[in-house]
Amino acid sequence: MESLKRITLNPAKCGLDLGDGSERAEYVNQDYILNVLGRPHRNIGIMYTYYPKDKEWPQRISEACKDMEIHFQWDYPYDDYFPYLGGIGGSMDGEPFTFMRDIRKHGQDVALTLTIDCSLEDEYLRQIAKELRTFGRMRLRINHECTGDWFTHNQRFSYQDIGDFFVRFAKIVKEEAPNVSIVYCGGSVTSLDDDAPIQYEKEFTEAYKVADYWSNDCYLALHYGWPFDVCEKGGDSYAVTPLDTFVERLEKTSKRLTKVADNVCKPLVISEFNTDGDVTGPRRQGESIKRFVERIKSDDADWFDGFSMYQFRDRGRLGLEIEDPNNKSVGIAQPLLKQYQEILKDPYFQPVIEEKDKLELPAKMRWGGSEDADGVAIDIKMEGNPEFFEITFEEELNIMMEINGKWFYKAPETKTVDLMPAFFDSEVKDGQVLTLKMFAPPATGENDESQGDDWAVNYYTEMKKMPELRIRYEAVEEL
Repeated sequence: MESLKRITLNPAKCGLDLGDGSERAEYVNQDYILNVLGRPHRNIGIMYTYYPKDKEWPQRISEACKDMEIHFQWDYPYDDYFPYLGGIGGSMDGEPFTFMRDIRKHGQDVALTLTIDCSLEDEYLRQIAKELRTFGRMRLRINHECTGDWFTHNQRFSYQDIGDFFVRFAKIVKEEAPNVSIVYCGGSVTSLDDDAPIQYEKEFTEAYKVADYWSNDCYLALHYGWPFDVCEKGGDSYAVTPLDTFVERLEKTSKRLTKVADNVCKPLVISEFNTDGDVTGPRRQGESIKRFVERIKSDDADWFDGFSMYQFRDRGRLGLEIEDPNNKSVGIAQPLLKQYQEILKDPYFQPVIEEKDKLELPAKMRWGGSEDADGVAIDIKMEGNPEFFEITFEEELNIMMEINGKWFYKAPETKTVDLMPAFFDSEVKDGQVLTLKMFAPPATGENDESQGDDWAVNYYTEMKKMPELRIRYEAVEEL
């Protein structure tokens, strides 16, 4: 092994995010997702709802009203997302906080979507904002798809009410949790004509100005009638958008929003994106996504922040896996999963890791987030393909590490991690130098207020002793 080096983690040209759980599926733990996909994402999106004054609260509405006759996913009294169990009278011991901690421990940032009662007084909103202070550089998407008519916020409130509420909530979050970026998920331009307006532009102008990010939820193909009908050719419960139209609409939406926001261009993200296998069939699902990715790389647009694959596991055909109908804890891989793994390996969508100066132990490691961190690295001169490659830590550190293109996680209580999966699909030559890279996200998933003035956006870990590597190039015995 060579000497220790400092490394920095920097943004990808285009960020990749991943939805994990919604009205269509359960949350899947980050250990499983990391092992399947081989690398962490920038943001992991989770979806929750908060209607604390409704009589059914805090039950999930589909469970509280399981005997109710419904004909559309959003016919319930409030949205069928997981209930946000914090807030006034709530607790941070349950959801979404358990999952937010899981996400951050695994070197990813949280993208929390929250549909919420627009009539709530400021004290309700302030309590939520305070609960988000320890979760670093997360994103909060408030009452998304707000130009539609399906969510409860659209059914109970006017478009002006929704816009005003967003501005009020966003300002409270900025006061209580400035570490949180606010995402406004509105509509798109009403046509592809030059200078066409945004849907409900007047009502949402101030919201677009206040937001840190603009967002669209848009699919190349979507069966929006799921699960209440079967998608068949000629039906009226699905929609398809040609790729050129899809991209042109995004670009013109960004330009129009920039004009609306006094010529300030906020980054635009697609918070939900996929091609629905209900429309194309699972074998062809990934073809249009691959074409979209190549178009994004070719355009290299500075206004486009990234997209979120919706989602990892799904009860329909919007997942990299389909949920086993016999056991919701089991996922069935779809052809799209392998295609998406290739996108994950594309340098255009990978965070950039830069080597800096040499350093000595003890080494101070800083975790700002999935696009901003300082870690440590060691060069390892290989003698060929290993038969055993393990790493053992004496210290109880929370570590994300990468070698030979594959990422691994080590929990604080874990001593030894087998790194051999990094070598199953590649050949290492004698004399080849590999770099083992290590970063230290928060061990509890939350930042520590005692760490200094920048505690809300940075978390610090000290590595006092180097881990030990066990590398062997021959089997213990050959049979």
